[in-house]
Amino acid sequence: MLERFVSCVGTDDAGAGEPAAIRARLRGVFAPAFGRRATILGLLIGGVLREALEGDCDAIVYGSTFGETRTLADFLDSFPHPSPTLFQTSVHPSPVQQVMIDRQQPVREYIPLAGRRCLAARVLLTALLCPADRVVLCGGEEHGSWLSDFRMGSDRSFAFAMVLGRSRDASTQGRLRLEPIGETAPEPSGGEQGAMSLSEFFDLLHARRDYKGPVSAEWRLEVEWS
Repeated sequence: MLERFVSCVGTDDAGAGEPAAIRARLRGVFAPAFGRRATILGLLIGGVLREALEGDCDAIVYGSTFGETRTLADFLDSFPHPSPTLFQTSVHPSPVQQVMIDRQQPVREYIPLAGRRCLAARVLLTALLCPADRVVLCGGEEHGSWLSDFRMGSDRSFAFAMVLGRSRDASTQGRLRLEPIGETAPEPSGGEQGAMSLSEFFDLLHARRDYKGPVSAEWRLEVEWS
């Protein structure tokens, strides 16, 4: 059994909102230079990480299925006259790196994870196995525009962040626990079917909803809020 205690939880559900509306909503949260330079997911991640990054930053685990495919879609939309500005925007550090560069804040260990199959289980397992006493677990997606029609982009924009500690203290808001299901558990057909998506895990955090059930074919997740 693997267990961590949760504090400093932040979530932002931007749905299918347009980038301009999201930038306008978050304009007062960041310095103007970062607000103009950051990607949409960088802004969302930056917003939910503000409290989590106030303490020592030993390790950050970050997960995203699609990353920031919206920036690539916008660049492709500029053809047949490709925009140099949009090309520059499509080549950028990850959302977490954007935030850390802006804050000039070092981190001892940064573990980015991407992919579709069992991503929620993988980021949780990585964070709970991390040797650091204080682990920041974060993730998110950026609405993928037309790429979502080809399952190459997210149908919504969202971000989450939380601090995971080894013991309960005054800041504890909940608990995460992973337990192996066992070797006899059937493998979900189709690879990703039956596994909790990153979006579904976000919904648990955003609603502060208790949960006890499978997160993948191999692991059972327990989410308990104080």
